Amino acid sequence: MDVTFYLSASLFYLLVACVLVQLFYELYYFLPLAFHQEQEEVNPSALPPLSILVAAHNEVGNLQRLLPLLIQQEYPQPLEIIVIDDRSWDGSHVLVKEYELEHPHVRLLRVKETPPLMSPKKYALFLGIKAAQYEHLLLTDADCRPLSNQWAQQMASGFLGGNDIVLGISPYMQIYGFLNHLIRFETFLTAMQYLSFAMRGQAYMGVGRNLAYTKSTFLRNKGFASHIRSLGGDDDLFVQEAAKHSAVQIVIDQGAQTSSTPETRWRDWWRQKRRHLAAGRQYQKKEQFRLGLFVLSNGLFYVISPVLLGLQYQLLWVGLIIGVRYAALYGTYLPVARRLQNPLAWWLLPILELGYYLNYIGIGISVLTTKKVRWK
Repeated sequence: MDVTFYLSASLFYLLVACVLVQLFYELYYFLPLAFHQEQEEVNPSALPPLSILVAAHNEVGNLQRLLPLLIQQEYPQPLEIIVIDDRSWDGSHVLVKEYELEHPHVRLLRVKETPPLMSPKKYALFLGIKAAQYEHLLLTDADCRPLSNQWAQQMASGFLGGNDIVLGISPYMQIYGFLNHLIRFETFLTAMQYLSFAMRGQAYMGVGRNLAYTKSTFLRNKGFASHIRSLGGDDDLFVQEAAKHSAVQIVIDQGAQTSSTPETRWRDWWRQKRRHLAAGRQYQKKEQFRLGLFVLSNGLFYVISPVLLGLQYQLLWVGLIIGVRYAALYGTYLPVARRLQNPLAWWLLPILELGYYLNYIGIGISVLTTKKVRWK
């Protein structure tokens, strides 16, 4: 009886601590993102010349859809579009060549072989950055779609004021099925974290689907040298290192977003997330702690709360703590989702949270127990 009581009391105080940690993250980091304001008017003459870079490996179908959208971008300053064909054999280079002949600002760069022990994508991006004419670079992926013809202009506006890195967002398209709900929730949660941390001067990642930085920043950081052998990290590890000596800005309006087609099979999504989480092993200790504490507090909540309810320990207080936790969660996540124009299925939120943390743990264990991950 005493053992059960002390165990229940210990779990109760641990639950309180977990909820307090979550409230701190929600109020200090996340909620201010809901009130973030972009620059209302941008003088077109102040925008810098821009190089758009797309690394593509066997993406002829996606390039057929992406290139017209890039060409239609309304950009008032000199603009070039560089497609880095990374060892493709599907005719991607033929398609880009056709566009290159018709549009002088489209350029093709072919990579026929990647040096041993180097990440193919990072090597492709390195060559593209090296070949870029302009100082300011805007990166996206072949399977992305800019949501407006103002995308390049709005993202480049983030450079104004002397900023070196511009973090954008790239939600996944909404299709049918629970997996799609889970993917979009995970993408939203990730975006909410890295954007809100950047607002607090603690930038630790961006997404390569919608990311901009200067060539000087890339060179000053020695490119991807510190993690060139790691498959991932061309966005998060690079931003984490470069942000130490760079000014970072976020741009989140819908016109500055890109959208991607999500995975439709659990196996493919797991492989994608394993690649992303594998880079997390190289995060700085303070970032691992900051992100790990948030995940741990939420994961423990879903373990401890049903145990306490099952033990019928302090039911009134436990119920009140759970209620406060969900009230704060809904009061934070939904306003931020509206600000990011990324609607959440509010009625599914507890299930999506539980599914996310279970998958996070499972994928994390998979990453720790296996070393082999691949890009494409």
